[in-house]
Amino acid sequence: MSQTLSAATLLTVPLAPLAGAILAGVLGTKFGGNWIGRRASHSLTIFGVLLSFILSAMTLKSVALDGARFNETLYTWMVVGGLKMEIGFLVDGLTAMMMCVVTFVSLMVHIYTIGYMEEDEGYNRFFAYISLFTFSMLMLVMSNNMLQLFFGWEAVGLVSYLLIGFWFNKPTAIFANMKAFLVNRVGDFGFILGIGLIVANAGTLNYAEAFAKANELSLLTFPGTDWMLITVICICLFVGAMGKSAQFPLHVWLPDSMEGPTPISALIHAATMVTAGIFMVARMSPLFELSETALNFVLIIGAITALFMGFLGIIQNDIKRVVAYSTLSQLGYMTVALGASAYSVAVFHLMTHAFFKALLFLAAGSVIIGMHHNQDIRWMGGVRKYMPITWITTLLGSLALIGTPFFSGFYSKDEIIMAVHASTLPGAGFAYFSVLAGVFVTAFYSFRLYFLVFHGKERYDQNPDAHHDDHHGKQEAHHSPHESPWVVTVPLILLAIPSVVIGFLTIQPMLFGDFLKDAIFVNADIHKGMMMLAEEFHGPVKLALHGLTSLPFWLALSGVVSAYYMYIVNPALPAAIKSRVLPLYNVLENKYFLDWINENVLARGARALGTLLWKVGDQFIIDGTLVNGSWKVIGRLSGAVRKAQSGYLYHYALVMILGVFVLMTYFVWLK
Repeated sequence: MSQTLSAATLLTVPLAPLAGAILAGVLGTKFGGNWIGRRASHSLTIFGVLLSFILSAMTLKSVALDGARFNETLYTWMVVGGLKMEIGFLVDGLTAMMMCVVTFVSLMVHIYTIGYMEEDEGYNRFFAYISLFTFSMLMLVMSNNMLQLFFGWEAVGLVSYLLIGFWFNKPTAIFANMKAFLVNRVGDFGFILGIGLIVANAGTLNYAEAFAKANELSLLTFPGTDWMLITVICICLFVGAMGKSAQFPLHVWLPDSMEGPTPISALIHAATMVTAGIFMVARMSPLFELSETALNFVLIIGAITALFMGFLGIIQNDIKRVVAYSTLSQLGYMTVALGASAYSVAVFHLMTHAFFKALLFLAAGSVIIGMHHNQDIRWMGGVRKYMPITWITTLLGSLALIGTPFFSGFYSKDEIIMAVHASTLPGAGFAYFSVLAGVFVTAFYSFRLYFLVFHGKERYDQNPDAHHDDHHGKQEAHHSPHESPWVVTVPLILLAIPSVVIGFLTIQPMLFGDFLKDAIFVNADIHKGMMMLAEEFHGPVKLALHGLTSLPFWLALSGVVSAYYMYIVNPALPAAIKSRVLPLYNVLENKYFLDWINENVLARGARALGTLLWKVGDQFIIDGTLVNGSWKVIGRLSGAVRKAQSGYLYHYALVMILGVFVLMTYFVWLK
């Protein structure tokens, strides 16, 4: 039985996509002279990601079946004092699972992109970007130290900036990528502060060494306060997760990132960038378990995100934005699980969510292609008979998303709800209400989209904005919808399979087995939620059958029935409700006015503060007083002293005599 993994094999996993990105980005673009064409570019990048996925699957097999582990430094960059800055890999159950999820979803997105971006001028550049994104995410999840973690963290943020603003001639895309970049910098400031506090007090960047000193850190207070240092560290780290994983109030960038091409929505918002924060908190569980305050903060933020972002999904008409707000809500569920110390449940939902959310985003893109780049669900309807593969895969993804028993989403969402119910943290009551109410909300907006797109009357020829598109400005007249090409539908089918079965197959080893035992730490003496879940678990079949009688199932069913009645049976009802609750609708339409606050209060306040510092601090104090003022004073003094330098000897003799007289007078006075 093998207990070790090959460093060369592990190194190939991130480097294969990087090689594909370099070849396509240099040789396939104007930068390198366009030496290779489209076919070569997508072939090289797909081969790189395919190789990475195969090696990741082999690694997962070794980790899961043979108990193999790897934790070594591959390269020492520098040593500053006793602080080592290294590149290394840590491969355990958590890492192996993330490697497979990232590479599989990325592979599906690469294949899908062949069909979706076939007419785009930036075809080769796009493949270079998504391969580079895959490399960055793999470096993040495979790291064994916080330096490499931060490198991957910032790299995915940088590449996401390039991807969201891929259509750089589109003003809304430029605004969206700048917004994503700036909001993530806010979170990253907290993240680097947390890392800095660990380094300052533990003297190491290595995970294992830092976790070994966790108990020592828990005894310290933050200098100058009575705050526990471990609480400050964990909250700072979580602020980073709030930005990257789009938690309230740092969530505002994610819906606007829909301005990028649809494959990016699947790659960024399903298995990769937005789950980095969830992965990081799970990896840092030995630290978070030492702070009840930090865990409660995580729980409350997750609960707010899970419920209130779901409300926004109800009123969206852009097909991609509905799925985007669904992502926000589901990230809130994962965060709630982290706060309840159910880290393994959070990463379990991360995995199941990655498949069905990537499926829903790619299915939305397929609908956009079939509807000739129309994204408004109000002008669709009856698409089922034109796009059968897209229809059935969307239905399967939606059933998984709302937590239908036996589907993958059921197992992870049901365990989150039970874990929160078992939590004893002060915010657990609010969190439990939020995740329960979120079940109804999720089912309602998911099947609102499903019914408006695939059922009811055909409305695609009534669209007043017939030329709206997310592609590249191409305008088309009204045509009947059509099924997408095989490079689009095959990834949908391959993603639909795990969306249905992966939860059933993996719940026992991931939550109640040894798969994550050495990757995640839970203080079972204080946080007994996972123990209670283990006691009540009697297999995936019994859990699903019991789920048919549980409150979440009936809430989900109520959401589906409500959506069916309001959008198929009585389509006039939504407008009537809107007219009665117009103030509430306006709040939701304006996204709780957070964008307005950011742009008109925070941004203008920062601009005013910057102007004040520039005018007063820079121009008046620094330039006017310290720099210009100092030379003016010296100039005037030197000018006065210069007048005493006449050049006449009798002047100097007189000064010397006067000097002697003063000295004699002084010494006589002393006597």
